[in-house]
Amino acid sequence: MASLAALGYKSVNEKLNIACVGMGTRGPQILTGVAPTENIVAVCDVDEARAARGFKTYAKATQYSDYRRMLEKEGKNIDAVMIATPDHLHAPVALAAMQQAKHVYCEKPLTRTPWECQLLADASVKYKVATQMGNQGFNHEGTKTACEILWSGDIGEVREVHAWTGGIYGGYPNIPPTGPEAQPVPSTLNWDLWLGPAAPRPFNALMTNQWRAFIDFSTGGSLGDWLVHNLGPAHLALQLDKASPTSVECVTVEGKNQWIWPLRAHIVFEFPARANMPPSPSTPTRTCVATSKTPKAWGRTTACSRA
Repeated sequence: MASLAALGYKSVNEKLNIACVGMGTRGPQILTGVAPTENIVAVCDVDEARAARGFKTYAKATQYSDYRRMLEKEGKNIDAVMIATPDHLHAPVALAAMQQAKHVYCEKPLTRTPWECQLLADASVKYKVATQMGNQGFNHEGTKTACEILWSGDIGEVREVHAWTGGIYGGYPNIPPTGPEAQPVPSTLNWDLWLGPAAPRPFNALMTNQWRAFIDFSTGGSLGDWLVHNLGPAHLALQLDKASPTSVECVTVEGKNQWIWPLRAHIVFEFPARANMPPSPSTPTRTCVATSKTPKAWGRTTACSRA
């Protein structure tokens, strides 16, 4: 019988060789979870200046600017890839890693679009790799405690949830009606690699500094950022993954244009009965979401209440 090593598997006593793509902010933060026990062998970022501190922290790791080059050069040396890039690069980087049989940890939100999510889910099965999306809102011990309280029935049936968040992380960019003005590309940045699958366009520092506000680079602004954490406990406790929404309504929206996500929005999701949650065909569970940079959002969430 062939040994695990002969079949290409590592012993549980061996360290994994980890690579990380996106070393500006989140990359170094998530690497602290594996660096004490595993080998950090490669790090990658398209912006030398933004990644300088992270590169210095993991100075023994080979540095790259192109994740494709990293995967090509490192080959069998990498066991897993951690991804902490802007949202629009999650899918291409994760897919490329899985196609080379690398296990993948990707920061939330997993992708920009549902289609990309399904693509990665199918790829994980096809290439037989372990995958995980990083979502701290789901992982906290307090979340598990909240779920157990709800499941115990101590607070009765929960049919409505309200959540809100502040402004888009990094701020709301001030863009003229003609769009972001073209600026010189910094010598430390590979702008084409940063754009990745997004349509080509002139560089503007607002895009790299406040990318969460831009439709082409993120998943809904605050909706795909802090509200993912805020609604994590409700999503898990109410088992909202067991059924798709029956309706999604955008009640109000302010500040929308062709480049950036709205300054404020109030969204209502309705869900049918699911799993062992109480049947609610006539009064479906409602998840009411408001995103805003001011407390005005608090008043809007009350509009979700049923009369």
